[in-house]
Order: sequence, then structure tokens, then C-alpha cells
Amino acid sequence: MNSAKDKALQGVETARLPAISPAVDVLEDSEGITLLADMPGVRREQLQIDVEGDTLTLAGEISLQTPEAMEASHVEWQVPRYRRVFTLSHELDRDAISARLEQGVLHLRIPKLAQAQPRRIVIEPV
Repeated sequence: MNSAKDKALQGVETARLPAISPAVDVLEDSEGITLLADMPGVRREQLQIDVEGDTLTLAGEISLQTPEAMEASHVEWQVPRYRRVFTLSHELDRDAISARLEQGVLHLRIPKLAQAQPRRIVIEPV
């Protein structure tokens, strides 16, 4: 026999739950861009970063922590999901993206391709 909690959740499709669009700062220098995404409560294991073609997707989920030996019988708080999608410029190096999560802020570094970086042309003497 199903518990009351199971009956209450029957038919809920987690894929259709709304996602929060995290606030993101984009900083650019001559060598690339840095994205700083606010994703408080997301642990590294629950964070997903995907690159497919020109599309960069950030996604993360906060898990509800219940004390040991306890089970939530009624929960009105929805587990937040974060999701943000970006279109990457062709001058960025998708194969050299690095990421770290620090105190709820995702730091993503995307360098520019070598040919897109500024360079100085040396004038040869005559």
C-alpha cells in the first residue's frame, strides 16, 4: 500500500518544475571571459555544465536535507533548480573551459582562441 506522501506526489514530473535563472556576471579581458553565476545551496556533485555546439548550459539542483532517521511527511517548499543557457561566441575556446564552485558562486573561465586574442605586430627594421 502506498503512503500518503507517495499518493500526494503521484504524477509529479520533476522535469516540468520551473527553474530559477541564476544571476550571472560576465567579465572580459584580452585572454577570455569569466562567468560568475550565483547558485547558492548547490553542491559540486549537483552541478552540471554542458557545451553542445555553440550552446553552454549551466544547471544545478539544491537537495532538501532532512535529519537522519527522519522523513519529510509534508513539504511545501519546492526544491530549487537553476538553469541558464548561453550562446558562445566563435572566438571562444570551448575545449579549454575551466570551472570551480566557491561559496555558492560558480566561476567559469572560457579563454579566447589564440587567433582571437589581441597581438602586437612587430615592425621590422629596413
